[in-house]
Amino acid sequence: MNMVGLTGRATKKAEVRYSAGEDSKPIARVTLAVNRRYRSENDGQTADFINCVAFGKQAEFLERFGEKGVKFEVRGRIVTGDYTDKDGKRVFTTDVVIEDIDFAESKKSSND
Repeated sequence: MNMVGLTGRATKKAEVRYSAGEDSKPIARVTLAVNRRYRSENDGQTADFINCVAFGKQAEFLERFGEKGVKFEVRGRIVTGDYTDKDGKRVFTTDVVIEDIDFAESKKSSND
């Protein structure tokens, strides 16, 4: 079963665009900084930066509230893909498709 749960902060404002056509739908992209439980001994990194994409109502939520530093709880699924860039090089992608998103803390907590 492909299920993902993340709690992390937006690294920058969510990027929102709309699909083409008469009945256009919002599509939002955001990167979440998700803290690791333990620091990696090799690189000292304490967080992972995970690319997420949302459609429809979840995208509208991110358009309204997806500011840098806001902490979110995300539930969704992992989607992988690939494409060929302009130099002919094959590029592999991994995204979390957001199926449900909520605030992980109150506005007052985030300001403290």
